[in-house]
Amino acid sequence: MFGSFASSRLALTLRRLRGRFGISAPRLAIRTHVPWYWRALSIVALAGASLALAGWIYDAGKRFAGFHQTASDHEITAMRERLSVLETELESSRKIANASESRLRIESTSQARLSTQIKSLEDENAGLKADLAMFENLAGSQTGESGLAISRLQIAPIGAGGQYRFRLLLAQTSEKKDKEFKGVIQFVAVVQRGKETVMMQFPAAGDTDTGQYQVSFRYFRRVEGVFKVGDGHQVRRVEARLLQDGVVKASQNLVL
Repeated sequence: MFGSFASSRLALTLRRLRGRFGISAPRLAIRTHVPWYWRALSIVALAGASLALAGWIYDAGKRFAGFHQTASDHEITAMRERLSVLETELESSRKIANASESRLRIESTSQARLSTQIKSLEDENAGLKADLAMFENLAGSQTGESGLAISRLQIAPIGAGGQYRFRLLLAQTSEKKDKEFKGVIQFVAVVQRGKETVMMQFPAAGDTDTGQYQVSFRYFRRVEGVFKVGDGHQVRRVEARLLQDGVVKASQNLVL
């Protein structure tokens, strides 16, 4: 009985020893004791080194890909400076273009004004030539016994209302030219009314508005005015007469 007990205790002890030191025993790790602040410092240093390495890799990647920040900043600055220069040049070019356009407008206006003046002078020159020819005719004693003449008779329609404007020049070259002549201008017109042709006189008998037909002059006088024949009527021929006391002193015919 004692022997079996002893063997059982021994067997149990052996099993415990095998369980602690045998192949099935738990692993044992032997570590050197390191203070916590050294561990924290190591972690911080490792993290800093990792961040520095990551930054270097990122910067190297951008440099390799052509996106380096410094170079990009330089290029952006250069482009902004170039843009500023171009904007300044553009503004200067716009000012020059505006000034040139203003000069062109002024020159165009001046040229148009000059052309108008030239046309006016040409018309005036033509009128003076006609007046000169008229005075030469008068000097040649072609005015008849009365010494009065009508020249440069012009009749022109005004719009479509049957109105006509007349212009003429009166002159006196007789020995009595130092004495003022007083008389009346009279127009006898051949007027077409559809298929009918009629004679009309201006001023008409009994017409009270005869102011534009009354004339008085000593040497010569220009006369102009308006008479009306009616809507749709056309003047074909006009005879202008210069009358004094009902007597015709001079006349001129015009065919339109």
